[in-house]
Amino acid sequence: MEAIIAVVGFLGAGKTTLLKYFIDRFSANGWSPFVILNDYENANMDAQQFVKQVESNNIKALSGSCICCSGIVELRNIVNRIPEREKGVTLIEANGTSDACSLMEFLGVGINDRFLPPIQVSVVDVQNWQKRAEHNELEAIQIQVSSLIVLTHLDTCSLARREAVEANLKELNPMAQVIAMDDIEIELLPKLLPSENTAKKFEHLKAHWASSSTDLPDLLNTDCIYAICNELPISILRVKGCTKIKGQLNYTYFERKPDGEVLIRPFNGMPITGSKLLTIGPGSESTVLEKAIQKGLEIIAINNK
Repeated sequence: MEAIIAVVGFLGAGKTTLLKYFIDRFSANGWSPFVILNDYENANMDAQQFVKQVESNNIKALSGSCICCSGIVELRNIVNRIPEREKGVTLIEANGTSDACSLMEFLGVGINDRFLPPIQVSVVDVQNWQKRAEHNELEAIQIQVSSLIVLTHLDTCSLARREAVEANLKELNPMAQVIAMDDIEIELLPKLLPSENTAKKFEHLKAHWASSSTDLPDLLNTDCIYAICNELPISILRVKGCTKIKGQLNYTYFERKPDGEVLIRPFNGMPITGSKLLTIGPGSESTVLEKAIQKGLEIIAINNK
């Protein structure tokens, strides 16, 4: 039977990094991963970042809805259409605002009997755990029915901080294994059992935030990316995009994490929708994005005079 592993966690916690680690380790051990990616805006952009690890017909992007509710039927249909493979394993990355408890409540209903009951793996950014202000409740819910909790960003925190976070996680979910990424035994993942922990009640609508996207022009240099990201309101918790830098043949991918850090890296291939700026969080409106682009480019133009 094929295991289904759903990876959840707050925006910027490290879900994609963990998913890439899972793919590499499973593939190296003779498994055949099928990957499903969910995001409010243009999940295809994220999917293209995995084409060097997984064949394109084994990657599915699910955009425009949340798999913890409105997108659950589509997710279920995708899973049921996955072709049988020798040593198959299905990996699902939920968007960073998913109600992880609702996801696990509904995901296992109506799945073909060739699949094992889904298990959930949560990613926790130790440095920023429960420092999300009004979003702390959502972050806490995202670990309460997980079978495994993976700690990230350990290199930026003290041992005392790690121990305090681990103690808090155990209070919220005493049944979960808590582990660092490097200590995961990949062959044991499909053997994990679904969590029997009882989660606290959560107002589901708190997991649904605004999202938006708009076209990006070709940019003069990477300074433009930083300028645009700096012009977007801090209430927007996740910013990502793909664009062309003038004079470069390939596209460039960028993201602004919830803590404000901006990361830039090469993009694999050509984005299906062209250059885009995408945002998630309060204040995500197309007019806000367009003003940030205009203001950011004006600042760069002035600085280059």
